[in-house]
Amino acid sequence: MPSIVLLRGGGDLATGVALRLIRSGLRVVITEMSQPLCVRRTVAFAEAVYAGETTVEDVTARRVDDPADSLGILTVLGKQQVPVLVDPDCTAAKLLHPAVIVDGRMTKRPPEPIGYSPALYIGLGPGFEAGVNCQAAIETRRGHTLGRVYWRGGPDPDTGLPDGDPSRVLRAPGDGVIIALKQIGDHVEKDEPIAEIDDGQRTPFTILHSPLTGVLRGLIHPGLTVTRGTKIGDVDPRDDPRLCQMVSDKALAIGGGVLEAILSKPELRAQLWL
Repeated sequence: MPSIVLLRGGGDLATGVALRLIRSGLRVVITEMSQPLCVRRTVAFAEAVYAGETTVEDVTARRVDDPADSLGILTVLGKQQVPVLVDPDCTAAKLLHPAVIVDGRMTKRPPEPIGYSPALYIGLGPGFEAGVNCQAAIETRRGHTLGRVYWRGGPDPDTGLPDGDPSRVLRAPGDGVIIALKQIGDHVEKDEPIAEIDDGQRTPFTILHSPLTGVLRGLIHPGLTVTRGTKIGDVDPRDDPRLCQMVSDKALAIGGGVLEAILSKPELRAQLWL
């Protein structure tokens, strides 16, 4: 039986990586937090944590409640689906013995030890330095080097700014629980209410308005508690709801870099493809 690729994180960028690897014939298992903060939930396998299962571009991911349930994980893989484990500490690595681990959590800081060393550890974005805390690092910042594999050094440092127009990003105006007033894929006008923040004290609730006219491309899961300034949504001025169901060009470019890193190690091919 071929080995697996263990992907830490199931957000939209990590999901693009997963799709590239799965379509190339690899088996992928994802580990996630108990309450993922994904914004682009319609193209994130992490949504399976909340929904039980979710499908992105014809590939289905299914939650496995116990990260030590090897039979459950193998059953999901046998259905050509992606197991999503609630396993923020990546304890499943010691059980599954993946040949490759891809850290796609986008924490923008160096990873903590997990007590397991795969044949290849790949890190996505800022916080990773090849030869220090990973073997290969992938550039995640848009530009000429997007998707590039670094075997020495690492990606550009975090700028703290989103790609493109920063006005499209929705941030929590205060601490509290998210109440959605719109759904991902809905058309919104500039200044139209998108969500409310319930801080448990103020009435009426704090309202989050759309910064521009377009389509609501992302919104974190309703009912989550957030702090002021947390990224909770994204409005796309292209106003095309179809794009809300497609992984981005950025995610696919990063996935191409991950695939390049794996294929550059001939000794891994026999473990991953039989």
